[in-house]
Amino acid sequence: MLFPATIAGSLPKPSWLAEPNKLWPQWKLAGDELAAAKLDATLLAVKLQEDAGIDIVCDGEQSRQHFVHGFLDYVDGIDTKTKVEMGIRADRYKAMVPVVRGALTLKGRMHQSEARYARAHTKKKLKITLPGPMTIADTIADAHYGDKVKMAFAFADLLNQEARALQADGIDVIQFDEPAFNVFMDEVPGWGIDALHRAIDGLTCTTAVHICYGYGIKANIDWKNSLGSEWRQYELIFPALANSRINQVSVECINSRVPLKLLSRLEGKDVLIGVIDVATDEVETPERVAQVIDDVMKVVPKERIVACTNCGMAPMRRDIAEAKLKALGAGAALARQRFG
Repeated sequence: MLFPATIAGSLPKPSWLAEPNKLWPQWKLAGDELAAAKLDATLLAVKLQEDAGIDIVCDGEQSRQHFVHGFLDYVDGIDTKTKVEMGIRADRYKAMVPVVRGALTLKGRMHQSEARYARAHTKKKLKITLPGPMTIADTIADAHYGDKVKMAFAFADLLNQEARALQADGIDVIQFDEPAFNVFMDEVPGWGIDALHRAIDGLTCTTAVHICYGYGIKANIDWKNSLGSEWRQYELIFPALANSRINQVSVECINSRVPLKLLSRLEGKDVLIGVIDVATDEVETPERVAQVIDDVMKVVPKERIVACTNCGMAPMRRDIAEAKLKALGAGAALARQRFG
């Protein structure tokens, strides 16, 4: 199929599960009720995607408060009670973060419940997202390893354990989210790619990496407005990604200032192109989605294009996100009709 549609990862949580319109919402339930509600929300997320014509569905990250900290909740060696303030993404913003105080080990499976539940309830290809090792290392304080790279590789080993288990659960695509890749560009071609390779070691399912300029929150929007008329950070890392063992690369396209010609540097990779803007409540038309796909076809072979969202939609209004899902599915279908 040409131009299969998928999403970057997260969807808004239902208001009965968590606080609406927040990137890091508080749960409204606890214990067994919360566990059951998370699965209910996962099933709803899958159903919404299917009804919208999404071809590669995911769990919508309904069981996690945050794309990084939802992983850290299942890791021993981390002090979550005594948090410290730390600059995130090269001090783009400050956050209170937990501290690594001992050797990192997994407490157990982190996404088994929602992965198996989603797998049992859809015949579509299924994707699960995980935070990338470089991004995790940039989102937590270290008081044990004494070296950011060493800590990142320790996280990569844990990610690999979970990724292998997800593959055994029947997951078709495992995606690692690495927004830090366009912040620490000089480090990506070296240890950043190596850590990603550690995380995908032994996987035979499709592997992807999502790189972006962030959610549609004020701190990210302000930062993007400071980057000038062209965003060329990817110019430094795309050649390294093209030479990597990762199968797919996910980047934003619609309403971004990333020169589309840079996508040609991802030769040999499937490119998940953002055709849905998560930084605005304006809902795209199918025609606009098809136009972005047409524009990208000038630099990426159409057989390698996957229609996607620019980033996750977790903080968005739920009705807006649902409308954007429908535009994504309809736009990809329109592009197949026009360019197939």
